[in-house]
Amino acid sequence: MDPLPSFFLTLLLVSFLGIRFRIPPIFNLTGGALFLGILIGMPPDQLISVITTGLGRIFALFALIILSGAIIAAILEEQGDIQQIVHDIRNHSANPYTISGLSGYLLALPVACSVTAFIILSPVVKGLGNGEKTRTLLLYCVAIGSLISFGLVYPTPAVIPLVQSLAPDLSPALYDALALPLSILLLFCFLLLFRFWFGSCDKPESMAKGPDDSPQKTVSSSEKRNFRAYAPFIAILLAIPVGLSIGLSHGALIQVIMLAGAATAIMTAAPGIRAAGLQRGTKHAGVIIFDICGAGALAGVILASGFSETALGQITAIIPVLLVPFVLASLIQTAQGSRVVTAVLTAGILAGTQVAEVIHPVALIIMIAAGCFVFSFVTDPFFWIVSRTTGDDFAQVIRRYTIPLALCGAALYLVALGMQLIVSGG
Repeated sequence: MDPLPSFFLTLLLVSFLGIRFRIPPIFNLTGGALFLGILIGMPPDQLISVITTGLGRIFALFALIILSGAIIAAILEEQGDIQQIVHDIRNHSANPYTISGLSGYLLALPVACSVTAFIILSPVVKGLGNGEKTRTLLLYCVAIGSLISFGLVYPTPAVIPLVQSLAPDLSPALYDALALPLSILLLFCFLLLFRFWFGSCDKPESMAKGPDDSPQKTVSSSEKRNFRAYAPFIAILLAIPVGLSIGLSHGALIQVIMLAGAATAIMTAAPGIRAAGLQRGTKHAGVIIFDICGAGALAGVILASGFSETALGQITAIIPVLLVPFVLASLIQTAQGSRVVTAVLTAGILAGTQVAEVIHPVALIIMIAAGCFVFSFVTDPFFWIVSRTTGDDFAQVIRRYTIPLALCGAALYLVALGMQLIVSGG
């Protein structure tokens, strides 16, 4: 069968199995890879080889990064250091929406997972608002704040494959020089819109010990506690110039700095907390790693199918070239829900094609990142986590989560399109 209809049939199958039977992504995406390989007539031995190679590639790229981030998150949570960080952010802002959104934005970067950041911060930010409605809205601010940094800032698992595949010669520091201010501007525009849209002027409550705080997790202002809360992040920052000075490539550097952060978190933790944090972090990381490895399997088969050479020509005959990255990423995101999977697949499909040659690499990366915000619906695991945590019904989650994210994606695409028009001279 032709690669284009085979690809869309595979997306439909993955969507159906994910929605109807909630099959874990590792099995769903690997099964989709098998299905696609059979449709396009790939020999069985070659198909299995391509799938295992794709699985291994993603594992090699993300395993240490995600494991390190999960261990940092688990240890900080066990020690109550997350509350210390939120408390410190609160010292610079009295707005609970800003505190919640910024906390999610910042924590998603070192822990390398937006879902982990949301789960950790949820019980903390509930104490920032008066009334159930405000507490619920603050949870949405955490969720979307974590997704904005996770989807735009290097080095998160959603951005690494985009930079490495589409702009291998671009310094990540130069990319972040644009991505960081853009993501922060997007975050604060979202927070303003969100507060205006849903309307609440509640003042934050005291961060003193609340019903969810155990004695072990009560916020302390001691210097020792402050150092412990920020030590992993300091280690990550200090490891960057050290790694560059010894000539590490960008791919190797991100592995080393995340390991430095995890090692620091482990060394500064109390013995009992250290063991519990390592156990929880390793378990959580294993689930995430294997889930996204399925994306590598599917991406490998898509590339081997000749999709990039044949199908993209058919797509560009229907829609303008400047829309292709955004539309393709949106379709893949809607079909299977994972932003990392979307980044891996879209980058693999577009790398080395006419689309990548026509569009400036940074604009291309942002266009794909924008598509990863659209359309976060029932196939998105985060959708259901937000629904369970907030207690909102289906329609409310769409209104407070799906639609704001889609607006963020549309705004990002317009920014990227403007960048491309400026670079190309109109």
